[in-house]
Amino acid sequence: MDELIEFRELVASIKSDRLAQKEKEARDSWTKYVSLSMILIAVLAAVCAQKGGGFSSTVMKQLNEATFNQAAASDQWSLYQAKSIKQSLAENQVDLLVPTDSGAQKHLAELQGKAKRYDGEKKDVMKDATAFEAKRDTARKTAEQAARLGSSLGLASQLFQIAVAIGGVCLIMKKRWLWAVSLSLSGLALVQMIRVLYFM
Repeated sequence: MDELIEFRELVASIKSDRLAQKEKEARDSWTKYVSLSMILIAVLAAVCAQKGGGFSSTVMKQLNEATFNQAAASDQWSLYQAKSIKQSLAENQVDLLVPTDSGAQKHLAELQGKAKRYDGEKKDVMKDATAFEAKRDTARKTAEQAARLGSSLGLASQLFQIAVAIGGVCLIMKKRWLWAVSLSLSGLALVQMIRVLYFM
């Protein structure tokens, strides 16, 4: 008889454990939605970080382009100065030369031709130098814009990461209000990300 009572008590205990487990599962069923939302937020954070990395690459590429164009422009300005010196030397020789015979007049004509040629070459060199400077300025502006956009995406990425961290704490502590905070932060991050990617 004692065995039967023990058996009934065991069955009642198992039933009460199962009932308690079902009640706990019902009470905590919202946590699976928290877990799913944290996965989605983590994916959004990864996308945001990847896009931000793209902006960082653009900054580096454009700064390299600006440096290259600056060096090319400097080379062109050095060439311009060399042409100016040569032109000046040719003009000085023209001023010093006294045409007394036909050989001197021929030499004078050659010097005047050189001076004129150097003047024309200087204009071409100046045009090339200013074109390189324009490319440099464009590359710098593109780099500045990409840096600004990357920084804005960095803020969104940080908000996503904080949202995931708060969601993790929510799952441990079983506090629904933390889930609301996590979703709010991820909403702000999503708005920031959309604003940067589609409206800037």
